[in-house]
Amino acid sequence: MIASNPPQLTPIDRILRHAVPVEPGEAGVMLRSFGIFFCVLCGYYVLRPVREEIGTSIGQEGLQWLFIAVFGAMLALVPAFGWLVQTIARRHVLPAIYGFFIVNLLIFWAVFSASPERPGLLAGSLFFVWASVYNLFIVSLFWSLTSELYSNAQAKRLYGFIAAGGSTGALVGPMLARTLASQIQPNDLLLIAAGFLGLALFAALDLRRAFRALPADFDRQEDAPAGSNGIFAGAQRVFSSRYLFLIALYVLIANLIGTYFYLEQIRIVGLEIPERIARVEFFASRDLVVSVISVLLQLFVTARLMQWLGLGVALAALPLTAAIGLTALSLMPTLYVVAAVMVAERAISFALSNPALKVLYTVVTPDEKYKAQNFIDTVVYRGGDAASGWVFNTGAKALGLAGGALALVTMPIAALWLAVAYGLGRRHAGKAADQIALSKSPVS
Repeated sequence: MIASNPPQLTPIDRILRHAVPVEPGEAGVMLRSFGIFFCVLCGYYVLRPVREEIGTSIGQEGLQWLFIAVFGAMLALVPAFGWLVQTIARRHVLPAIYGFFIVNLLIFWAVFSASPERPGLLAGSLFFVWASVYNLFIVSLFWSLTSELYSNAQAKRLYGFIAAGGSTGALVGPMLARTLASQIQPNDLLLIAAGFLGLALFAALDLRRAFRALPADFDRQEDAPAGSNGIFAGAQRVFSSRYLFLIALYVLIANLIGTYFYLEQIRIVGLEIPERIARVEFFASRDLVVSVISVLLQLFVTARLMQWLGLGVALAALPLTAAIGLTALSLMPTLYVVAAVMVAERAISFALSNPALKVLYTVVTPDEKYKAQNFIDTVVYRGGDAASGWVFNTGAKALGLAGGALALVTMPIAALWLAVAYGLGRRHAGKAADQIALSKSPVS
């Protein structure tokens, strides 16, 4: 974390200040972080239209079981992650897991190359589950790294710009996928994704070196294993801390309602767009629109909103957007309405909700930044997927609810979500104030 007595502004600092309130000495590490997140999400978004098309071909009923499989995979991986974080120094955690996923991508490429026209049901289902796990782990680990390196004050100012790196990657990824899909085999996109993840791995190592090279008065934490008191240490920390529990509840509700929107999208797209190529193009186009809006918000709105209005407002933006989306779908459950709702929900999530959530972790311990954050970002997040499949598919059918009626009965959940957002904003402000007071207290 960077201290508050930096050198003078450089020319690049002055240029960046038009978009982000960067302080002297921060430009280098901020731009490196931007680049890492760009590579992480660009690689994933090269794969995403393929995963979405596989999900559409499987259908709602099949996806319900795949979400259960994803949740089971998360439960199986949490002990392995806990052991890894307990065993090795923090600087090795991200490279080890990114390297593991690069090998996975190469294996899937080899399997898909044996059936280039379309993966079989088993291979497609395995890839859908794997991609759902892959996405969360690579993003969660990136934010664990940044929350370890950046201070709370820096996070409020810089996370919006850093998040824009991911949104820029999410913009370039679909464009690459659409351009390359007509020139190479679809399975070869996995090699492109592996290349971007490899770049992210090496850039993350460089980011740590950049922080170590900063002057001695730049505060840095000791690089050691994060420690553990059990394989489910992340869950233990979440349920023993009201603050972390509220973060988990926010994420659970966000994904519960977000998955409802996703399932409605799958249902409506499956009905209105029968051709596979047209569906891939629809999903890629939607992702492009989301990315453009997200980048603009992250560059010019996120940091200023969090600084001026606080995290509570940034966190509340997504529940409010969801409530508007639920109302719209209850009145007109059509393709263009669900597309507009998905664009708004995802753009607000990327630009405001996600950066605000990551700022919340800057006032907890290094141990919690890895274990609790990873548990929430993986098991709790995918738990929302699994629960949503049963609540909005099996449960809704049992009650005779569908379409607009189902959207209306979801509104109370959105109201609870809004209350949790404001509660988190207040608790974070208190913890940040305590952290500042502690740093100013005389050393006995």
